[in-house]
Amino acid sequence: MTTLINSQKTVYTGDQIQGVSVISQLDINDLEPGKKHRFFFQGVQMGTGQHWYVPVVVAKGIRDGKRISLTAGVHGDELSPVNAVQRIMANLDPTKMSGTAIAVFDLSRPAKEYTQRKWPVAQKGGSLIDLNRVWPGNEMGDDTPTRHAGILWNRLFKHNVDVALDYHTASTGGDFTMFIFADFRKSEIRKIAELFPCEQIKNDLGESGSLEMAFVEAGISVITIEIGGPRIFDQPKIAMVVEGSTNVLKHYKVIDGSMGRTSQEAGTFFGDAFETIRSTTGGYLELLVDLRDKVTPGQKIALQRNSFGDVVAEYTASVAGEVATIARDALCEPGSRIMQILYDSANSINQ
Repeated sequence: MTTLINSQKTVYTGDQIQGVSVISQLDINDLEPGKKHRFFFQGVQMGTGQHWYVPVVVAKGIRDGKRISLTAGVHGDELSPVNAVQRIMANLDPTKMSGTAIAVFDLSRPAKEYTQRKWPVAQKGGSLIDLNRVWPGNEMGDDTPTRHAGILWNRLFKHNVDVALDYHTASTGGDFTMFIFADFRKSEIRKIAELFPCEQIKNDLGESGSLEMAFVEAGISVITIEIGGPRIFDQPKIAMVVEGSTNVLKHYKVIDGSMGRTSQEAGTFFGDAFETIRSTTGGYLELLVDLRDKVTPGQKIALQRNSFGDVVAEYTASVAGEVATIARDALCEPGSRIMQILYDSANSINQ
């Protein structure tokens, strides 16, 4: 078990992995300014007593300023976030920066190794746990993902972050627009979201146990950014994310330069609610609309056929909005999520 270190400082274990130093705690204040620093962060132990390690890159500017975290890989099948954050960090020159950018990759390491969404644990014969439902974690928790989240929160995030950008994608079998979840109750969070030339933004209170909610409850401004579908690099959406994230760095004067496109130029669709449509039966799914398509109440959006080709179910929208998520898997079991339609609850019903 890792011993909790009360004094805040960067703690080096003395180990190296592939020539990169291993740390068990980070304090960006004691890092040399004007440089990029690479670490492997020592996470929770496996059953063998070895550790899971998380790659961290810190670009520390020569002047004080905002500390912005960029997290990619809370779920193991989310790959576009990795490429997006790599590209953002590659463009940074710490000798010209004010403040710090902290990139954290592959937080859910065992899930990433198998390119699957959830963290596989060995206890009780094996189970899968969603790392994005256990934050801020507990270093003495009942399972390894909860302990891992606690270690990362207490020793990596808690004392080093002022603003957080958390990057995700749809889960395997689904697809997403270039989408942002943001809690508009805090004006700073809304401002951050609107700096992205994204396709859709949802005014959203957050999900209990998510990394986003942990930051919100700690008083740290944060948004969750969805970059399309899983297991691929979606380059058009990645480009939007890089542009928007760079705008955030410029907004906080971490880097200089004129703003790129924002939600205003992109014609972003705003909403505050989802209509979630789930299958009522098993069958082969045929979508009649796609991502970003506008729908109206009563519009047919999907149907299912059985193995004989007979139509066994038809699905319609009950709101006016835009398609935000869809199922890409054609074989659809009862209860599966077919689609989510983003809409404005104040004026989207019965339009």
